[in-house]
Amino acid sequence: MSPTRIEVTDLVVRYGEQIAVHGVSFTVGRGEHLTLLGPSGCGKTTTLRAIAGLEQPSAGSIRIDGQAMYDASARRNIPAEQRGVSMVFQSYAVWPHMTVYDNVAYGLRVRKQSAADIKTHVERALDLVQMRHLADRAASKLSGGQQQRVALARAIAFSPTVVLFDEPLSNLDAKLRAEMRVELRELQRRLDITSVYVTHDQEEALAISDRVIVMNVGVIEQIGTPEDIYNRPRSRFVADFVGSANLIKGKVTGQGTFEAEGGAILKTVGGTAGSEVAVRTAYIDMVAQPGDNQLAGHVRQRMFHGDFVQYIVECACGRLIVRRPPVNLLEEGAPVTLSFSPEHTVLLQG
Repeated sequence: MSPTRIEVTDLVVRYGEQIAVHGVSFTVGRGEHLTLLGPSGCGKTTTLRAIAGLEQPSAGSIRIDGQAMYDASARRNIPAEQRGVSMVFQSYAVWPHMTVYDNVAYGLRVRKQSAADIKTHVERALDLVQMRHLADRAASKLSGGQQQRVALARAIAFSPTVVLFDEPLSNLDAKLRAEMRVELRELQRRLDITSVYVTHDQEEALAISDRVIVMNVGVIEQIGTPEDIYNRPRSRFVADFVGSANLIKGKVTGQGTFEAEGGAILKTVGGTAGSEVAVRTAYIDMVAQPGDNQLAGHVRQRMFHGDFVQYIVECACGRLIVRRPPVNLLEEGAPVTLSFSPEHTVLLQG
């Protein structure tokens, strides 16, 4: 069996004269949870809907388990209901006039499965999302989190090849959203399902993904593991959009050496050309440490955020943001020496 379950090649989707997705290519391995991450209008949902068969591409190809679902050159476009994929929507799409059981059973009945098979698959799916005890309850009587569980149970009830998620947690409150992330990740691993997940929430993407694709204005900016995306951003957009980073302007003066505005010499990792480095706010110490990359400054502003304290520090190269644990607080106006490792000083591509 091929290790690749989904293969998207040179995908283009147009809306009239506007190109929503511009030559996007990627693969999704069997059992992999891949996330498309980006701001509104970047093309991530359009890409997901093209995989599902809900959007008509203009060029490229989409293959699932080696079978062409869409191929512009061969003029092939398999209807959505024949692609063997299931989709969980942002709006849940739960029918309020049906019970929980009937919502989950709906897709199986459409596929004309026997009553015995429907019962077996529905009960199994409801057990997986811990909703079997509510099987007879009307969907209209459920909370938002419970409705999302019903939508998920319905999506996995017929054992689809691929499950597609279109911002499924965005309508939940912050605490429930964090809980559902854990449940989704555990369920995905337990079932070994292949999934493509769309979100604009970078914290969510980093928490639940095997790999992340960062998209911007219809193209892919970077593909990598959550750790790669966070620690080794390739572009200004990725560094700025994913997590919190300081962008320091300057110029490359040698291999692994960067002169920041104001004259400080920094050791870096990354390429050999560029005019900015990125330093994550969480990787900066506010006391002098042995080694490279020391910047003198003073605390301009301090803001308490509960789990961390955010400082704005004025340095010769500009204002830098630093996030530290809420202990040993520094007063505004206090002199500080910022220290950060060269491995966390990433030279961005031009």
